Amino acid sequence: MGQLSERSAGAAWEHLRRLPVWLPPALLTVAVTVTGLGSAQLWRDELATRSAATRSPGDLARLAGTIDAATGPYYLLMHLWTRVFGDSTIALRVPAVLAMTVAAGLLAVLGARLVDRRGGLFAGLLFAVLPGTSRYGQEARPYALATMLAVLATVLLVTALRRPSWARWAGYAAAVAALGLIHLIALTVLAAHALVVLIAWWRGPASAGIATPSQPDAGRDRRVWRWLVAVVPVALLTGPLLVKARAQQSRQLNWVHLARLDDLTALPGGVTQSSVVGGLLVGVAALGAARLGRRALLPVGAVLLPVLLLFAAGTVVPLWVPRYLVFVVPFACLLAGAALAAVAAPAALVVVVLAGLLGLPDQAALRRTHEWPRSAPVDYAGAARVIADGQRPGDAVVYSPRHSWLFLDLGIEYHLSDPPRDVLVTEDEVRRGDLWAAECPQPAQCLAGTTRVWLVVSGRHTEPQAAVPGAKGDALRRDFIVTQVWQRPGLTVALLTNRADR
Repeated sequence: MGQLSERSAGAAWEHLRRLPVWLPPALLTVAVTVTGLGSAQLWRDELATRSAATRSPGDLARLAGTIDAATGPYYLLMHLWTRVFGDSTIALRVPAVLAMTVAAGLLAVLGARLVDRRGGLFAGLLFAVLPGTSRYGQEARPYALATMLAVLATVLLVTALRRPSWARWAGYAAAVAALGLIHLIALTVLAAHALVVLIAWWRGPASAGIATPSQPDAGRDRRVWRWLVAVVPVALLTGPLLVKARAQQSRQLNWVHLARLDDLTALPGGVTQSSVVGGLLVGVAALGAARLGRRALLPVGAVLLPVLLLFAAGTVVPLWVPRYLVFVVPFACLLAGAALAAVAAPAALVVVVLAGLLGLPDQAALRRTHEWPRSAPVDYAGAARVIADGQRPGDAVVYSPRHSWLFLDLGIEYHLSDPPRDVLVTEDEVRRGDLWAAECPQPAQCLAGTTRVWLVVSGRHTEPQAAVPGAKGDALRRDFIVTQVWQRPGLTVALLTNRADR
């Protein structure tokens, strides 16, 4: 059996090495990420994306000015996408699938240039089977695009260092500018780029782990200032966005805590979405870094420097969110690919398959829900079906809590073709330039004359009216009685009828 497995792996390797180095990782990534693409319903962050993407450019500008400037360029991109392809769950997630697919192919190309063909191929294949690649490749958020652009910018940097020209540096500048617009924190990868550029200028590209043509290095003295010229437009373009995002931080990240040392140990599992696979990746990557020597400078820097910079900032300002660092994963895979390239191809393929098998439970779990923890899903679709099945003309709906990151109204209404009247809303989120609507300051008056109310409350409650605080809860308890209650994962739906109509 062992000989049969070895022969099978050897035959697979022979087929793989005849293909372009980028093709097998790209094909494997798209195959894995499209599997169950629409299985998990949109979770809270994706509901925010959908809400923003379906607004007009003017409304998006107001949203960016109120709460979400950092994600504004991504929302505009998704606005253009949904105008063409719609806002179904699959349509919203396809850009992330495409981005992760391109990222896998580019990673293989980068590995081939920094290590060798085998190293690039194994890096791309390993990246393709990580649960984190599927998780963020199936999410309508900017992390997959940031991952792709971080790898693209690094490929273009290596190209410009090997054969300097203004055209190559212009391509690099465009990629980095796009990276900053999509995900500001991903610009921390520039710390690794700057380190490599300085060493290439000081001691030559070979000392920075960048192989160059054999001809004399005529552009050596121009590397630093050309790189600086390339990042100037990036600073001009993303600087105002950074200032605006910093001013909105207290609202946008009010759920984030200061970073602690144990957050660093949990990071591999967070970005790969599996503690076991994350540990395996770190171990193999460490072996690859030892093998590469000075050639490891760029990938090691692209992993460690963003992590350390964000952690240092996160100890002072609430910024530490593991998914913000998903863009470093390809560079860890590149180091792991270098280690795998040092062993026999069948053995390396076995390690890739092992990583895939170890991640299967997490792959299955993330296709059930994107919520975290995955043991606490929020079934917006199930709650919406309850309302749709029992809804009558003139019914109203009330949500509690309204101003919550669960986005109860966005989640329920997404699954209803004709939702009940949101009776307490005085100004919706679009007009406010926000992610939350404004509610009636005197709920009893706004509820007056309503015969039936669908009450949607977060969590599991046997007495849902009691879970509604303040004047809203007082009005519901005084004027309405509970007719029926339905429990759905993460949500409670109750049908209330007016006491005066009984």
